Amino acid sequence: MSTTPLTWSAPSAAALRTAVGRFLPVVLTAVVILGSWQLVVTIFDVPSFIVPAPVEISSAFRSEFGTIMSASVITVRAVLLGLLLGAVAGVSVALALSRFPGVSGPVLTAAVIINCAPIVALAPIFNNWFGVTNPMSKAGVAAVMVFFPVLVNTTRGLLQVSPLHLEIMQSLAAQPRQVALMLRLPNALPYLFNALKLGSTLAVIGVIVTEYFGGPSNALGVYIAYQAALPRFEYAWAGIAVASALGLLLFGATSLLERLLMPWHESLHDSDS
Repeated sequence: MSTTPLTWSAPSAAALRTAVGRFLPVVLTAVVILGSWQLVVTIFDVPSFIVPAPVEISSAFRSEFGTIMSASVITVRAVLLGLLLGAVAGVSVALALSRFPGVSGPVLTAAVIINCAPIVALAPIFNNWFGVTNPMSKAGVAAVMVFFPVLVNTTRGLLQVSPLHLEIMQSLAAQPRQVALMLRLPNALPYLFNALKLGSTLAVIGVIVTEYFGGPSNALGVYIAYQAALPRFEYAWAGIAVASALGLLLFGATSLLERLLMPWHESLHDSDS
């Protein structure tokens, strides 16, 4: 019995060039921005209460690493819960609207109007409903902020199916549930993921802002507000930097999930070329 040894092939030169071409501009842009920021603060002696230097923020992050990371875990849990609730609710309502296209227009118009409500108005309301220290008060605001983009985009994707494909499904006597699962949902996936990428950042913003109005003492938003009130602005900015990184990580995770679930979509092939 012969066995074929496993071999590892190195990435091709074209793949390496593609990876470098994709990430090098991002790295260079970050270096230029941080370098310019540090230079301006140093030359003009900008006070830290206006904006601290990146070196000071980095030093504050290292000294408070354990505290900031522990606070981030609390915030991430609320963000993920809100993102899940908002996405499930948005897709569910969108599927219901796709069954009744005549009412989708008024419902979506009402959704856009309701979505104009500011976060600062929602945060105290949800804190009163669920309690300041209850994670649902934070996740609820995040869910509302995710729900409306998911609803609007997914409904659009569900309704914008090819008439020819729809006629084929009807000629095959497909049930409405089969049309939704086999035709409408695959067509709506690009719209859904666009909404989720937007919602992933909105969820972080919603939770952080809600935590400003009260929350567990070890939450990231509470940490930022507390440090800014002391005032220790470099520590507050360190927390803000971590919150921004959380938004970027969720955005990247959503983009990766999009590639895994719909590698056939033309937009992904266009971005690789």
